[in-house]
Amino acid sequence: MTATLNRLSADRLSTESLANVTLRDVIQTLPKECFQKNSRKAWQQVGLSIVMAILGYVAIALSPWFLLPFAWFFAGTALTGWFVVGHDCGHRSFAKSRWVNNLVGHIAFLPLSYPFHPWRLLHDHHLRHTNKQEVDNAWHPWYVETFTSENKLMQTAYWLMRGRLWWLASVIHWAGIHFNLNNFAERDKDKAKVSIAVVVAFAAIVFPTMIATLGVWGWVKFWLMPWLGYHFWMSTFTLVHHTAPDIQFRPVETWNEVESQLAGTVHCDYPRWIEVLCHDISVHVPHHISTGIPSYNLRMAHQSLKDNWGERVRIREEKFTWRFMRGIVDHCHLYHAENAYVPFKALRRRA
Repeated sequence: MTATLNRLSADRLSTESLANVTLRDVIQTLPKECFQKNSRKAWQQVGLSIVMAILGYVAIALSPWFLLPFAWFFAGTALTGWFVVGHDCGHRSFAKSRWVNNLVGHIAFLPLSYPFHPWRLLHDHHLRHTNKQEVDNAWHPWYVETFTSENKLMQTAYWLMRGRLWWLASVIHWAGIHFNLNNFAERDKDKAKVSIAVVVAFAAIVFPTMIATLGVWGWVKFWLMPWLGYHFWMSTFTLVHHTAPDIQFRPVETWNEVESQLAGTVHCDYPRWIEVLCHDISVHVPHHISTGIPSYNLRMAHQSLKDNWGERVRIREEKFTWRFMRGIVDHCHLYHAENAYVPFKALRRRA
């Protein structure tokens, strides 16, 4: 805990110097090449994701029962690549044409049952308000008072999602906010309705067809389990990119945009095959500086940020290990105004 507090103090010193820096100032230090779209690279990513998904489903079809978990995990990782393609489309960094971005984005999200425009709109909200307590919609921590005032069912659900069942949290996030039209401004509701209708139509056609031809087990085997594999990565990336024992969510009054985007977002190195299949979505800090950077240029932008800002602010780089994940899911539970997080076990000690 002492080491964590020392890191917090160091981060406060480094981020105090960002008080007069704007996000535009940071963006202007990035090479122009970071923002250049390359249709060949974009469509190569699409091709790679299609081929890897096919390989994943062939592996599912041919694997004996004891190898199915590995095939499901591979297919789910390949589907995460589809999400990243749709992710770039949502930020208009896939193609110059808006209709191409919308069409490819809807198609890429279909196997994931994600409504494209609702995700795009809610994700943009997260990017505008990263680490802003009670405003950021990407899993901001609850206040201690909020947690203790909830009923046992809600407490248990939150405890599980912030703990060892973190890998299911994005399923709750997907179902809980993306299909609720009340989450969107009036001007955006028609777009949201179209995307939701596309997902519902896809499910209404594909799921009964799969069950009729392959049986319920076929639906579980070929759709549900790879889909859960995708959500493992969706949950993990979301948690890892914005959570550490010393990353401080801040209330609206003290929130600083540059601090939150540059110093409050995490770059994480994964096994290279995962980074390739997921199109470098783990190179996450530059994405929070500008959504106009295509995924294939994120590494260039990250190096530029390190070169230009690394001496002024700590740009976080981590390596994905189970020990690293335990540090998050065993400690980063409830909001603390000074020490970032209060772990659940601290509440038990108080009781």
